[in-house]
Amino acid sequence: MAEPWSIVCRQCISAVSDVPASILLASVVATALGLFVLFITFLFFVAPTPRESLPEEKKYKTLAKDGAITDPEPLPCWLDALDAQKRASKKPEVEPAELFMSVVVPAYNEEDRLAGMLEEAVNYLEHMYGTLGRGEEKENGSVSTRSMRKRKPASNGQATNGHATSTASDRGWEILIVSDGSTDRTEEVAFTFARDHQLSLHPKGYAGPWTPKAHEGVHIPPGTIRVVSLTHNRGKGGAVTHGMRHARGRYVVFADADGASKFEDLGKLVTACQEVEDVGGRGVAVGSRAHMVGSEAVVKRSKLRNFLMHSFHLILWLMTPPKTATVKDTQCGFKLFSRNSLPFIIPYMHSEGWIFDVEMLMLAEFARIPVAEVPVGWREVGGSKLNVIRDSIGMAWGLAVLRAAWSLGIYRQK
Repeated sequence: MAEPWSIVCRQCISAVSDVPASILLASVVATALGLFVLFITFLFFVAPTPRESLPEEKKYKTLAKDGAITDPEPLPCWLDALDAQKRASKKPEVEPAELFMSVVVPAYNEEDRLAGMLEEAVNYLEHMYGTLGRGEEKENGSVSTRSMRKRKPASNGQATNGHATSTASDRGWEILIVSDGSTDRTEEVAFTFARDHQLSLHPKGYAGPWTPKAHEGVHIPPGTIRVVSLTHNRGKGGAVTHGMRHARGRYVVFADADGASKFEDLGKLVTACQEVEDVGGRGVAVGSRAHMVGSEAVVKRSKLRNFLMHSFHLILWLMTPPKTATVKDTQCGFKLFSRNSLPFIIPYMHSEGWIFDVEMLMLAEFARIPVAEVPVGWREVGGSKLNVIRDSIGMAWGLAVLRAAWSLGIYRQK
């Protein structure tokens, strides 16, 4: 069999050598062009397109002063206002912030983990940016309670012991819980938590990943916790993006519902973001677990999970733009954005799955927004919905499609 094949090969070589070089070159170019067009067509069909929000998803519920769940109310949307300005041929400017900090919490069937995360979040937010009263004044023979509130005074938005403080205009907070098509009691748990902490002067505390022993919670103002219900599951990226479109804060952070990231490290993110902000007030601070690579929490993971983690980091380094490739931990669910950076990132998001963090960082790089990476505390929390093998393959595929779509103009910032 070897001899006939060698004869065929010699005949092929002889035939090709008789073809003029110009025709050979044209054939190669035509083949390459055809393959490129075929690839672009394939990419056009497989590149994800985020679904439009349904009318009912642009509303929220919260608790009234008496603890009753309100009827759905329209969500404020800075992006809609920005688009309206563009249509009116006005210079687009993002609406001013109504409060200092917005926290977006994507939640899909998180009834078991949400309350502990919220406990640690509201305790920090109310002490740092809220209305926590001291109850130390006596008037007419009675001691004032936390119902007689005063906002915590602070210096000019600078950091104190690693925590960003507030001025008279830098106060207030909100939590937007985006229930991503949940089929369990996630929303009920959120309202129960809000009711406990809103109606009681001494609310019941919930144990969390960083506070394993239950303790007395803080009293929170009405309306600080808002629940947004997505009719159909969109994925973590879709839930985060939806929430950030409707955030009212000067700074917006998204945090995982499991509470794995230490919420008290939010102050570090604010400080880092303020330090790198450009003249337009644009900045991003990403929580990072890179400093924990050699820690017990990582070492105790399975060999397969650690192998996939290192493989994914290698793929990121190879396939992302230069500055994004230098971020050591792109997947930590604790990232903060200044309000002025949002119009350069959120309107152009496409990925609604696990890889959305990378697209956010890529968009920040394309828009030349400064990014700071900040070490934060992190703990392994049970109940993760991540399928290590399936989702790792999906993330690698998603990253490849994402990078190709942005590089070849399928996606573009308008």
